[in-house]
Amino acid sequence: MTILVTGAAGFIGFHTAKRLVEEGKRVIGLDNFSPYYSVSLKRDRARELQKYGILVCEASVQDGIRQLVEKEQVTHIIHLAAQAGVRYSLQDPDAYIRSNIDGFLSVLETVRTHPYIVTVWASSSSVYGLNPTTPFSEKDRTDSPANLYGATKKANEAMAHAYHHLFGVVLRGLRFFTVYGPWGRPDMAYFLFADKIMKGETIEVYGQGRFRRDFTYIDDIVDGICGALEGSNPYAIYNLGNSHPEKVEELIACLESSLGKKAKIKFVDGPPGEIDETWADLQLSKQELGFSPKISLSEGINRFCDWYCSYYC
Repeated sequence: MTILVTGAAGFIGFHTAKRLVEEGKRVIGLDNFSPYYSVSLKRDRARELQKYGILVCEASVQDGIRQLVEKEQVTHIIHLAAQAGVRYSLQDPDAYIRSNIDGFLSVLETVRTHPYIVTVWASSSSVYGLNPTTPFSEKDRTDSPANLYGATKKANEAMAHAYHHLFGVVLRGLRFFTVYGPWGRPDMAYFLFADKIMKGETIEVYGQGRFRRDFTYIDDIVDGICGALEGSNPYAIYNLGNSHPEKVEELIACLESSLGKKAKIKFVDGPPGEIDETWADLQLSKQELGFSPKISLSEGINRFCDWYCSYYC
């Protein structure tokens, strides 16, 4: 088994690649080191992966995937490379089309000509958009996206279905719910809040405090990715979340406790494209992947803050 992880210098890709090597798998990484957030953090992740014998090749998915698949005799792909973030899609929509649509098409075209490859790829809870029913089930309609990021991930799901139907390739998509943890993305709320708390700056809490998120610890997400890699369904979409939505105020309370400092909070209106609540129905992923999240928000934030302080302080 030789596994290509795209986005290997990203948050989820980094943790996934490490886990796979620890389980005795051969792993090849691919990442374009996009400057969307701190490139130095991505470089540090890549250097950490080198300690595990993982080389991260620097190229876009469009430019690098086919050559790596053929050169390294790849048997499995975990496609995690993407342009993430809801708010940034209002600033640079082209980045989402290049990375999420064109990049995923390159993956699909590669596996179409190498049909023995098993592909696991990242979708997002953002596909549920304005769906009013909670918890979110894979059976729910996902045709009312609230932002361009969610729309590109919905498009990925439609593309994957078409390629599986036409060419029989194995494609398992995973809808991630608000993933957090050590080595995380600096643009996400928990990371931004920790930074501002430590600097004594004011936190802006969107939506006047009404937002609730299904915060999911990174190790639990990696469990689900590994479960999907070993799965038997040739085409499926799965939720990977904690199935326990928390108010943002609870996240802040956990950060205050772990960092030993009080937050200065200012409530503001939410930006366009944000939804009030995410909540994963895990019935299908538990049944088919054996997925069972274990890490509570308080424990996960403790682990994140330990890493944050060791990395930045």
